[in-house]
Amino acid sequence: MNAPAEGRLLGVEQAAPRAGQRDGARYDSANAPADDLLLARRGTAYFRRGLDELSDADLDGPSLLPGWSRRHVVAHVGYNAWALAHLTTWARTGVEEPMYGSPTERDEQIALGATLPARALRNLVDHSVTRLNVEWRDLTDEQWDAPVRTFHGRKITARETAYMRAKEVWIHAVDLDNLGSFRDFPPALLDRLIADVIAAWARRGESVDLTLLPTDRPGAPDRGAIVVGSGAVTVTGASADLARWLTGRGARRLGSPGTGLPDIPVWL
Repeated sequence: MNAPAEGRLLGVEQAAPRAGQRDGARYDSANAPADDLLLARRGTAYFRRGLDELSDADLDGPSLLPGWSRRHVVAHVGYNAWALAHLTTWARTGVEEPMYGSPTERDEQIALGATLPARALRNLVDHSVTRLNVEWRDLTDEQWDAPVRTFHGRKITARETAYMRAKEVWIHAVDLDNLGSFRDFPPALLDRLIADVIAAWARRGESVDLTLLPTDRPGAPDRGAIVVGSGAVTVTGASADLARWLTGRGARRLGSPGTGLPDIPVWL
């Protein structure tokens, strides 16, 4: 079989391999969201490092998420990759393939996955990550901009699946409650997480009046201010600690002069 035919068989839209690359291998297309894919893949390695540090018995312990053991977190991260692979398949084929088959399927998957033997649970993460990467690398330049819908019905393009995955793996690495820390997150991810929480509140019409003052950004404290609503209550702290609090993972090393930390709506 000649090289171009082999490339088409494997879903690679390129006339010839790039220098130093094997013929027929899969690579991200030129229009792929390279920065977000790198963030997702780095986050996957970060999550896997935390998982590898846990013994099989440790998996039975509690996570940072109420009502979820570490097993539930691992199962969710594995099945989330499958769900996002459904969206990329949708983008590639044009045939609707939602993240989950029904509103209850996600919760049922996680509950069942949490009962898997430890080795199978770890393999679930590895196999689903491989599937998602294959799906990403099969997307052509045009397919990265194909419209799909999230679990909550939000219209996005396939390129947003990379950042969606990045959020999942980085944050749930913290939820394993062993090695993970928001202070390990790339600064750009922290900034986007803070913006994501604020945007989620706005979409739901939540009434929130905060001024966030990241102490570790250029121009801090005042020039880096993030004002939400009237900005009535000021909260200061490093971006990592602000992101941790805003995403519901607890409050550490934050200050709110005179008033104490206010109650805030949930993120998701």
